[in-house]
Amino acid sequence: MNIQEYLARISYDESHKDADLQTLTVIFQHHIQAIPFENLSMHCGETIELDLQSTYNKIVRKKRGGWCLESNHLLFWALQELGYDVCILGGNSYKPAERAYTAEVVIKGNSYIVDAGFGGAYQAWQPLMLISGKDQPQTPGIFRFMEDNGTWYFEKVKRKHYIPEPSVPFTDTPELGNIRKLYTFTLEPRHINDFQELNSYLQVAPDNILQKKSICSLQTTEGLYALVGWTFTEMKYNYMEDMDLVQITTLTDEEVEKTLKDKFNIVLEKKLVP
Repeated sequence: MNIQEYLARISYDESHKDADLQTLTVIFQHHIQAIPFENLSMHCGETIELDLQSTYNKIVRKKRGGWCLESNHLLFWALQELGYDVCILGGNSYKPAERAYTAEVVIKGNSYIVDAGFGGAYQAWQPLMLISGKDQPQTPGIFRFMEDNGTWYFEKVKRKHYIPEPSVPFTDTPELGNIRKLYTFTLEPRHINDFQELNSYLQVAPDNILQKKSICSLQTTEGLYALVGWTFTEMKYNYMEDMDLVQITTLTDEEVEKTLKDKFNIVLEKKLVP
């Protein structure tokens, strides 16, 4: 594994001799704009292996994306190689339907949380200060942590959506100031092996969203692309005052493959079943 190869994969060609916040922020942004959040392996008959060599080969050499466990593990390795003092944390993502938290992964670096593994409209674009109760506005929206007795909660204030003549009904149109709970975590350092069981479970558990839907999302300079099943969504943040532009298209099977290549730079080795 070669750090220069990783940096080329994320199109980062600036200096990285200073392991400071500025460099971290730029590397993080390159990472989330180059490496999609995706679970497509599950939907084209591939097994997701949770070891660094497999993740590196998949994301860096084969130019694929990965889900939370893969993308954050790769970022963790890269930041270590670049001289950052980082540790892995484990978190539980919030399920609105069940009003409960389930598993997810986060990375912490020197009182900043750097999480490249959430994807979609809830992906932060910059490292977040680990501080309770402070609103941290970013392009995607306002993020904040709340700490209660050693347990940390992460949430985002959602913006309204402007959908010009939607081709499919879009239900998630939040009111102003609506809070979306994202995940909860503690500051107990973890090892990637702590998540092996979860990694295996998520690939076979029939009731989880990753099993039910083929998902690929990528942050862009203005917003994000998301392909869920046959539905392609393009979001532009702050298109109008406190409102995001959401454009939705329903694709054919042939268009799914073309969209993966054109928008996400992904070419799959096996046939995807959306």
